[in-house]
Amino acid sequence: MDAQLDLNLLLALDALLDERSVGGAAERLHTSAPAMSRTLARLRRVLDDPVLVRAGREMVPTPRALTLQGRVHDVVQQARAVFTPPDVPDLPNLRRTFAIQLGEGLFGDCGQRLLARVHAEAPGVTLRFVAESHEDTHSLRDGSVDIEIGQIRRTEPETIIEVLVEERWVGVARAGHPLTGKRVTLRRFADAEHVVFSRRGRLRGPVDDLLAEHGLRRRVVACAPSPAGGLFLIQGSDLVGMLPAGIGAQAIATFGLQTFQIPLELPPLVLGMAWHPRFDADGAHRWLRDCVRWAVRDRQK
Repeated sequence: MDAQLDLNLLLALDALLDERSVGGAAERLHTSAPAMSRTLARLRRVLDDPVLVRAGREMVPTPRALTLQGRVHDVVQQARAVFTPPDVPDLPNLRRTFAIQLGEGLFGDCGQRLLARVHAEAPGVTLRFVAESHEDTHSLRDGSVDIEIGQIRRTEPETIIEVLVEERWVGVARAGHPLTGKRVTLRRFADAEHVVFSRRGRLRGPVDDLLAEHGLRRRVVACAPSPAGGLFLIQGSDLVGMLPAGIGAQAIATFGLQTFQIPLELPPLVLGMAWHPRFDADGAHRWLRDCVRWAVRDRQK
């Protein structure tokens, strides 16, 4: 019974019936001719049939072998498919919904590009954008989110995280603001009235620590839950804010704002993509991750 369940015997039988040669089957399966001869002898015992017999210089299959050939080949192909990495799916006919957690600050550029490419390549796919949570969740683990894009702070050890891009920070102000007219010093930057963007309502950040090293402190007069809300405040006031230069460029242009160089060595904003390992080999998910890379990393190419 064990011999009948041996997949190696099925592989050998498929090769022998296809090649109709012990030497050819051995070469196809990267083994020796003597080893293949022993396998043929084992097949004959298991099947109680000669399988291949001599006919002059050739070998021909028995009637039973001929009836088995198609079935054996199908089983071998199905078994190989189990261990073959999935190919990209038939995108024009793909029907699937993906939940993507995307920071609001990424919608204006990356979200728009991602949706455009996905819709162009797989019009049957739906993207369900999920807002960032105020609390750490296990949305990737429980499957409610397929991909997270942004500043990844995941603590689950199994989560796969890929860094996509590092962005430098620029100051943002309305057109004609005093900070956009000439070189910005530390004192002028600190003396300006600031709006910060934080979905958690945080009023301090790395910039405050760096200013404190120079004996300076900025005045934060407002905290907006999202960059879009903060840019509305900046547009009609003398407030200044900070945005990542690349992904914020479209929003800055849309609001008619101007940028200035921040006189501090700020750590870059690191944007990444995270997903659960159960989707790592999934063909459709792999395609979607390629779309995300293009939308975030290659947007300026």
